[in-house]
Amino acid sequence: MNAHPFDAGIALEWKGADLAQGRTSPAYANFIGPFGGMTAAQAINAVLTHPQRLGEPVALTVNFAAALADGPFDVVAQPLRSNRSTQHWSVVLRQGGEAVGSATAITAARRETWGATEAPMPQAPPPAGVPTPNGRARVEWVNRYELRFIEGGIPGQWDGGDTGSAFTRLWVRDNPPRPLDFASLTAMSDVFFPRIWLRRAKFVPLGTVTMTVYFHAGEQVLRDTGAGYLLGQSQGQGIGAGYFDHSALLWNDAGTLLATTHQLVYYKE
Repeated sequence: MNAHPFDAGIALEWKGADLAQGRTSPAYANFIGPFGGMTAAQAINAVLTHPQRLGEPVALTVNFAAALADGPFDVVAQPLRSNRSTQHWSVVLRQGGEAVGSATAITAARRETWGATEAPMPQAPPPAGVPTPNGRARVEWVNRYELRFIEGGIPGQWDGGDTGSAFTRLWVRDNPPRPLDFASLTAMSDVFFPRIWLRRAKFVPLGTVTMTVYFHAGEQVLRDTGAGYLLGQSQGQGIGAGYFDHSALLWNDAGTLLATTHQLVYYKE
């Protein structure tokens, strides 16, 4: 049986104690270089598959220094400090002898405690009642996801006018469907289209500078979610002086908050 495109994309070959080699995937190609969510997933996968890893991911920050060129790259993943409950990680992606990205991650042993959700899942029509966009996407990575926009999809007209909103709500899952895990949840945290495209209805060059994901659910919750849809919601905060940010939340269809994420993006006109 052939591997799912996502599993093939995040696959790493370990070359030493802290050194692995990965490869960009044409199935997740972006306009320039790979889909940032795939790069983030490769970074967390280096932690997940490292023999010294303890616990489950609770936080990941990825800094994109440059777009990866098509082909192989090296990943250096090292535990910086470990104690009984948490472990701090450094991950560096190198290509052609230079760093093209870096990440920090925290894994932890989750405990049963009292808890509450301050961001409840909003009301939304069922996925079957929300159509998918017509036609094939302009970049390949978008075709790897089933995106059902409830509101805030790509503008129908690229006229440069101010739409007044940089808000999106959608259902999303892998295409073809795949059971959820920490790597795929990381990638799905980056499926939200750039906020400036929504607000300006203008196609401007851009690139994510840094992206952070906080994982609110453990491995068992992700396993129980299976290959079901996630409800995602994203809102821009500030746009100007060549940078903008957005925050986003992802729930499973049972209403459990799985992850929150924030990223900063560079753009130019």
